[in-house]
Amino acid sequence: QVRLVESGGGYVRPGGSLRLSCAASGFTFSAYAMRWYRQAPGAEVELVANINEVGVDTIYPYSVKGRFTISRDNAKNIVYLQMNNLKFEDTAVYYCNRGVDWGQGTQVTVSA
Repeated sequence: QVRLVESGGGYVRPGGSLRLSCAASGFTFSAYAMRWYRQAPGAEVELVANINEVGVDTIYPYSVKGRFTISRDNAKNIVYLQMNNLKFEDTAVYYCNRGVDWGQGTQVTVSA
């Protein structure tokens, strides 16, 4: 079955960096675009990054563009989210996604 397992979340000060990882299994990873979403307390789920099957094309919303970078390693079946210059408003649970399949999420907290 499809499994998406996120890791790398934690506490960080404003301006700091974190790298999230999502290990995928149960499907042909290189055949699918992958996404990272996030959900802050009391807010709706927000798409923060999309990467195509071969890792060439990426999409970001304005809120994270220039600070977040999505990448993938199709040999290891892992998708990454490098987050730089983190802000208080980046605090959320971050989820890895493939279509209808979701990971369990990893908490990112930006706090002074």
